[in-house]
Amino acid sequence: MQYKELKQFPEKFLWGASTSAYQVEGAVAEDGKSPSIIDMYEHPEDVADFSVASDHYHRYREDIAMFAEMGLKAYRFSIAWTRILPGGTGEVNAKGLEFYGNLIRECRKYEIEPVVTMYHFDLPYALVEKYNGWESRECAFAFERYAKVCFENFGDRVKYWQPHNEQNL
Repeated sequence: MQYKELKQFPEKFLWGASTSAYQVEGAVAEDGKSPSIIDMYEHPEDVADFSVASDHYHRYREDIAMFAEMGLKAYRFSIAWTRILPGGTGEVNAKGLEFYGNLIRECRKYEIEPVVTMYHFDLPYALVEKYNGWESRECAFAFERYAKVCFENFGDRVKYWQPHNEQNL
């Protein structure tokens, strides 16, 4: 099919990029982050794990600057629950809040709309050990607390929230 004339997208259409924390951040054992189910997965010998990934944790400023250079207007990323609440519940990790606060500020600096997914297949491993993961209602209550921490700390700067990635899975 060939088009003689392309229709314009609406002015406020959000062209963007999307990542998940475990696929890009790396730094799996830094600044208080605890293991998630992804971190505990035994990768085949010929497959890279996510311990370094794209090193977005250390390079987010460069990454966001490149997004701006490409003309992106939105960045859909996930927050690693294990950076915010290393135990899945309990004490909040200030370094995790700092990282995501800085990431959101960097997006705003370039007028890139942050679109946040709170869960992208990286359940805190501590919740698997303690409650058997999502099979327990306690895990849902833990997610509620985690969501509240996210909203309280980033809700003034994040307009779009997606609780779960691919919730049908």
